[in-house]
Amino acid sequence: MEKLVFVGPGRVGLSLAHALVLSEGRVSVTVVGRHPDPPEHALFRDGLAEYRFGLERPQEGTTAVLLTVPDEALAEVSVALAEWGDAPRGCAVFHCSGALGADPLAPLHARGYAVGTLHPLEAIPLAMVGADRLRGAFFALSGEPDALFAARRLVSLLSGQAISVPTSRRPLYHAAAVMASNYVVLLLHEATRLFEQAGVSRKEAEEALTGLAQGALENVAKLGVDRALTGPLIRGDVETIALHLRTLEPEDARLYAELGRRGLAWVGARLPEGSVDELTKLFDRYS
Repeated sequence: MEKLVFVGPGRVGLSLAHALVLSEGRVSVTVVGRHPDPPEHALFRDGLAEYRFGLERPQEGTTAVLLTVPDEALAEVSVALAEWGDAPRGCAVFHCSGALGADPLAPLHARGYAVGTLHPLEAIPLAMVGADRLRGAFFALSGEPDALFAARRLVSLLSGQAISVPTSRRPLYHAAAVMASNYVVLLLHEATRLFEQAGVSRKEAEEALTGLAQGALENVAKLGVDRALTGPLIRGDVETIALHLRTLEPEDARLYAELGRRGLAWVGARLPEGSVDELTKLFDRYS
């Protein structure tokens, strides 16, 4: 049986705890928070988890502690938990930060915890919907062998897929994750704004562009990134791209041109040499 303690009832902590409780394995969950009363969530409303106010030493038999607090609080929480004494026998401790290695957990390592990191590669906007997102998700793992063994058990309960990311390269991994999720939303925000400038209502813009983006992602899933790109750049359509750049406001044109420059470096070898030269000069003009 997995006996888990989550420190920090935020979106990731509650979502991960909820997903594990609902898995087919035998899982017991305690959530620790800094407020006397638990947050409003099905975990507590349905009696699926216990809530405790304030840190204390995990009980014997605890198999893992997950620190699901903001990155900037990890070192402080690690020190505070370490002050409660040595680790329960066989207990691992993880943080769920994408960018950080195990260094913030050093005080707990000194207390006998096997330390590691477990980051769900999912966008979780709300704690109430996160559990569904985490079933079958990818999780980036790093840490000591005993911690990795415990992490893989938890990932298996969720029918997830574990990927190993060396501690030193976690910032690179997390930057890529931000680009593939957060920045996609930012690009859709910018595209929605341009649709509105073109006279489309915000509601229609969001619906239309979300469908377009979903189609592009489905192409990536089916064909792979190298074959999924469509549009004027992959066609070498200089006139259409020039029209776009002339029409856009200067700041928007710079963003479009920079993205186009990156795309040209990627797909330029597939295009006629003449169009590559023209597009390079065009993007340079608006950068």
